[in-house]
Amino acid sequence: MKRKVISLMLATVFSVTVFTGCGGTASSSATLSSSSEQSSDAVYKIRVGHVLANTHPYELGLEKFADLAREKSDGKIQVDVFSNSVLGNERDMVEALQLGTQEMVLVSTAVLSSFTDQFLVFDLPFMFDNTEDARKVCDSDLGMEILHSVDDNGIKGLAWFENGFRNVTNNVRPIEHPDDLKGIKIRTMESPIHMASFEAMGAQATPMAMGELFTALQQGTLDAQENPLAIIDTNKFYEIQKYLSMTEHFYAPAPLFIATDYYNKMDPECQKIIEEAALEAATYERQTLDEMNVTLKDSLADEGMEINDVDKSEFKKACQSVYDKFVAEGAGNVSPDIYKQVCEILGK
Repeated sequence: MKRKVISLMLATVFSVTVFTGCGGTASSSATLSSSSEQSSDAVYKIRVGHVLANTHPYELGLEKFADLAREKSDGKIQVDVFSNSVLGNERDMVEALQLGTQEMVLVSTAVLSSFTDQFLVFDLPFMFDNTEDARKVCDSDLGMEILHSVDDNGIKGLAWFENGFRNVTNNVRPIEHPDDLKGIKIRTMESPIHMASFEAMGAQATPMAMGELFTALQQGTLDAQENPLAIIDTNKFYEIQKYLSMTEHFYAPAPLFIATDYYNKMDPECQKIIEEAALEAATYERQTLDEMNVTLKDSLADEGMEINDVDKSEFKKACQSVYDKFVAEGAGNVSPDIYKQVCEILGK
């Protein structure tokens, strides 16, 4: 109920949105919620939110998207980027798209399980051996099908951005073997599969919103967290976490969504521009992430973190029970058919 009240308040604050078509000259104003007719002269004002720092590749990719959309539309599409959970946590922002109080969002896949089970294949531990394989799946016909599986839920998929492979940081000890996780209190995403994976290795998994994580680690409420290198760096977890273990246990793609109702109110030319700009920006964001990852281990070590590699085969074996439980028919599980298709794409 609280989220709905907040969303309705946001709707009041942000209700006035001016619309013009990408080919028009004069302008007329109307609210997004009440305009029943599309003006051919409107300017599309878009707010896109994410929960990461404004130095993360998410931000850089979305700024690129904003530049491309503005250039391609001769200034008729204006995009403002909001970082650091300013517009809410990921679930809040997805709901805001459905309610019409926000136009776009860049999120992790874990928060989408309440809409569809198709994204759950990305939650499986050690599903992908490397970035190339993961991108191969995202960019395949199956990946596009998964991206658009929520289009009937008020949010339309545009492109796959990327967060990368997740690694464990903690203040207790280096994680060299699965047993090293026993008894460690670790923050995970709001994903039953993520939680089950760490519990299978003996950790105490606690789901928590990203915006609350730094304080929880700083105060000692939690011992550990798991995130890609770029987040560990840009969120400055090196200030409060001593050990970084290169487990690379989950691959984290990041779908970019636009509110379906908002998209449908745009003229066809601007719809095409939004789609093209999203794909180009996704490519740019991935390249930016690749460039950062080349130097991040060294820079995090320079910040004082103790870094160790692991034998992933031990961790994969420890997580086999997760596959046995979650690759199954039924709600909340990874579709055996989707799992099979992913394995075929990867040649497994």
